[in-house]
Amino acid sequence: MGDLPFFLMILLLGFGLVSGFLAGLLGVGGGLMLVPALVFVLGHQGVSGDLAIKMAVAASMATIVLTSLSSVWSHHRRGAIRWDLVRRIAPGIIAGGMLAGAGAFSILKGQTLGLVFAGFVGFSSYRLFRAKRPSTSQPVPQGVVELAAAGGAIGFISALVGAGGGFLSVPYMSRRGVPLHAAVATSAALGLPIALASVTGYIASGWSLPQALPGSWGYFYLPAIGLIAAGSITTAPWGAKVAHGLDVTRLRRIFSLMLALLAVYMLQKSLLQA
Repeated sequence: MGDLPFFLMILLLGFGLVSGFLAGLLGVGGGLMLVPALVFVLGHQGVSGDLAIKMAVAASMATIVLTSLSSVWSHHRRGAIRWDLVRRIAPGIIAGGMLAGAGAFSILKGQTLGLVFAGFVGFSSYRLFRAKRPSTSQPVPQGVVELAAAGGAIGFISALVGAGGGFLSVPYMSRRGVPLHAAVATSAALGLPIALASVTGYIASGWSLPQALPGSWGYFYLPAIGLIAAGSITTAPWGAKVAHGLDVTRLRRIFSLMLALLAVYMLQKSLLQA
């Protein structure tokens, strides 16, 4: 693991275990928790604040590729994923993720990305805390144009903040009448195209960057990605299993409070940058 201290290795593995469980359980949480954690780890390794935020976002999204595979399989075995919605939303997600990853991600300063992240984590915290049962008065979305547009927005924003999109897709689908467990499962399936498109964009935009740390390549810090992925792959199926037998309303509210604290942390880190 190069020059990564042992205590940081244990910390990253622990972050992976928790983020994988949350991603499987709630369809949201992995990336939203990992980015602040990785900013802390990279800062401890001497990476400047601006670059640390971009590397944290990229590493978070890279781990989602593997976590989503594990989580999706678990949800699929229970027949909870709305694959008809995945097929309609995914094209927009891929376009939005690549546009943000290859374009806006490299143009925007890390400080700006940190502020965007803090804003959307705060928004997610609010939505999770006030989560209500989905209304049955609104139809389940079917229009190709609407779903492609929603996917484009979800993919673009997710690529900027390093999250799997559940903080946007779960509320969207729930508001449109998709049952919560199906929305969580479908969000997990959408995490894979979000992550693949975003990572492709990050590779393109960071191809010529000098090595920031031993074991890093472009925006990707490979030791951190490996440790987090090892933990998240282990616990994502467990989270998905628990989700199908649990009323998660109280847990969502507890998690929303944690997100609020993370939003404050990232806001502080971003505002204190030179």
